[in-house]
Amino acid sequence: MIQPTTLHELVQRHGSWLESGVDEGPVISSRIRLARNLEEYHFPGWASQEQKHAIWKQTFDLFSQMDEPFMCWKMESLPETDRELLFERHLISQELANKDADNGVFVSPDEMMAVMINEEDHVRIQTLKPGLQLKQAWEAASRIDDDLERELLYAYNARLGFLTSCPSNVGTGLRASVMLHLPGLVLLEEMDPVVNGISKIGLAVRGMWGEGSEAVGNMFQVSNQITLGKGEEQIVNHLEQIVLELVEHELNARQRLLHENSIMVKDHIARSFGLLAHAKLMASAEALNLLSTLRLGLDLGMVSGFSREEMDQLYISTQPAHLQKIQQRELAPNERDIVRAQMLRKFMKHATLNIEQE
Repeated sequence: MIQPTTLHELVQRHGSWLESGVDEGPVISSRIRLARNLEEYHFPGWASQEQKHAIWKQTFDLFSQMDEPFMCWKMESLPETDRELLFERHLISQELANKDADNGVFVSPDEMMAVMINEEDHVRIQTLKPGLQLKQAWEAASRIDDDLERELLYAYNARLGFLTSCPSNVGTGLRASVMLHLPGLVLLEEMDPVVNGISKIGLAVRGMWGEGSEAVGNMFQVSNQITLGKGEEQIVNHLEQIVLELVEHELNARQRLLHENSIMVKDHIARSFGLLAHAKLMASAEALNLLSTLRLGLDLGMVSGFSREEMDQLYISTQPAHLQKIQQRELAPNERDIVRAQMLRKFMKHATLNIEQE
């Protein structure tokens, strides 16, 4: 069924995938994406407007008849700021945000599932879970995929697998990814060799908002690149194994920093604490980088007064579209910097710096 929800209602809460994960620490969340197309229509890049409209109507009717509730937003009915808000919440891609007629998304109330329509492919299923829960995310994606496949005729080739707009997605159509917070490796300047090593084994490393984004806030997405010739469980298991190794490297990097250069680490955390607690202007990228250091301080026991969950929610709520939706008006860039700084100062009133004077 379709559950009417305004975006103003949406920003009053946070997606359940931002709750504390099973294994807290460097791992933020796990995501599965499945690319699917309908056999009787051209891929979205070549489809006529009539075909796109038919695909939208078919999927809208299907979600309307489901027992589970889904929120629904059509891109053509949303102003640019609202589209950006959905992108900031990791519910749609930048590509979908830039589209208009007969494109949209269906989202579960807890935001752990989103199904984009007429993006790069006709149907793109996404499931998100907190922490390292790739298998659980895959199981959730597989269930909704089975539900849709019972009603939709997927484009499938017995030899190649699922057919997709981008050749790199042909096969399983599966993209598995994990978001990690890796400040230790960044401070030790060891991320470049890590990225090079990962790319050699068929994985990709991107920024917080996926392809084309920078790794601000020391947040990195690690994902598979190849879907052809590999089974879903094989892809998921391989990525999970690499992520566990990355976590071990990150925790080791943090211990080396504390052992070899603890004064630098303490200074880094104390400076970030002070800026977040007192700054009157705060740009988006600066906020993310300072929050990254604050999160490191929390993990190392040098900062207290809030949870990782509350910390991670700030990564989203301090973004431009969220600030404007919370304020219920359009804000100029300098106004956003003022409001963001106010929000962070308010948050920091509950924080305590646990670093002894030396």
